[in-house]
Amino acid sequence: MDMTLTQLEYIIALEKYGNFSEAAENCYVTQPTLSMQVQKLEEELGVIIFRRDRHPIVPTEIGKKILEQAKQILKEKEKIYSLIQIEKGEFKGQLRIGVIPTISSYLFPMFLDNFTRKYPLVELKVDEVTTDEVMSGLDKGKFDIGIIALRSNNGNYQTDVLYYEPFVVFLPENHKLLKKEKLKLEDLNVEDILLLKEGHCLRDQTLSICKTSVRVQNEKIGKISFESGNLETLIKLVEKRLGMTLLPYLTIQYIKERKRQHQIREFINPIPKREIGIIYTNVFYKHHLLNALKEEILKVIPAELKYNKTGLIVH
Repeated sequence: MDMTLTQLEYIIALEKYGNFSEAAENCYVTQPTLSMQVQKLEEELGVIIFRRDRHPIVPTEIGKKILEQAKQILKEKEKIYSLIQIEKGEFKGQLRIGVIPTISSYLFPMFLDNFTRKYPLVELKVDEVTTDEVMSGLDKGKFDIGIIALRSNNGNYQTDVLYYEPFVVFLPENHKLLKKEKLKLEDLNVEDILLLKEGHCLRDQTLSICKTSVRVQNEKIGKISFESGNLETLIKLVEKRLGMTLLPYLTIQYIKERKRQHQIREFINPIPKREIGIIYTNVFYKHHLLNALKEEILKVIPAELKYNKTGLIVH
């Protein structure tokens, strides 16, 4: 009996879940069936792929090498299906996306309904994670693509720029800066600024903007009084007059819905911006699904954000 693709799927599932029952459940077969097929594959190859004396079950050294090759084989199988889809003009399958929360919360509601109506057979599996987790997920094959604020050095990854998103300042009621129509970078005072926690790229971008201000060049960033894990908390804190914060441009509509647009101030030139884009590895092959996603995103992005790279690009 020759090894089958199904057997390769079973050993990959067993590595992922670490026990036969959960692997079988996720492969939609009985535990005895999965166990028997794994054993048959081991007998055919003449090696032990998994150590059963560990909990969770772990692959042997040769098992690790076999699993790596199995993943490549199944990826090549998916490429064949992708080629057929492109030839037939079909759009179906799964696109696994890692996206940072400061993008997903405001961008995805803008285009997701249109995308699902136009491509009902495409499953978008979206996971909100930090930028570092996106990169790790791409390397490990957990994500097909990432949507992030691009860095100055994106390594060996492929990137497609979507738009350039300016930052705005969200000020508490009666703040003295509300007297100004637009702000300069040097108007910012680090002591007033509320930040996301470490690990969020928006935190680093905010600090980078603050450091460009003459007023805070010699200040210690440690004076910031409150750090949060999400923008919604920061917005609520500003509403409670506990400080100001910097927000990405696409949050403006959300602020307007809260009837707080009068507390938003934009910057005069050089306007600080972040570069939003899609990132993927050199072995990514679902380009027809990626292009469909890009098309729907760009339909909802204001034209001035898509093409206006002028200003201070913050990484």
